[in-house]
Amino acid sequence: QVQLVESGGGLVQAGGSLRLSCAASGRMSKIYGMGWFRQAPGKEREFVAAISRSSGGTTYADSVKGRFTISRDNAKNTMYVQMNNLKPEDTAVYYCAASNRFTRWRNDYDYWGQGTQVTVSS
Repeated sequence: QVQLVESGGGLVQAGGSLRLSCAASGRMSKIYGMGWFRQAPGKEREFVAAISRSSGGTTYADSVKGRFTISRDNAKNTMYVQMNNLKPEDTAVYYCAASNRFTRWRNDYDYWGQGTQVTVSS
């Protein structure tokens, strides 16, 4: 089993920045990909970014490319996403997730955190 805990959410004005963290624990040996997803009220959970734990390779949703940067520190079993130039449409609950593959697809992720709220005011 893998446990994931997000932190770093909050309220920020448009154009501002936040950094989210995801601390992982448990059996990480079979975890090869970690990702961030978000869910706004009334909408489906959508992919934001993912990173390979081995190679550090990354992939982003078009809506955040150039503004968000995903990273990881394997020694600390922690993943981050630096979010810059935030927009009101980025408002959502952000979830971290872990998978046995490096993937963008929600259904490939077996482990999820509880989520952290990000609110961007205009």
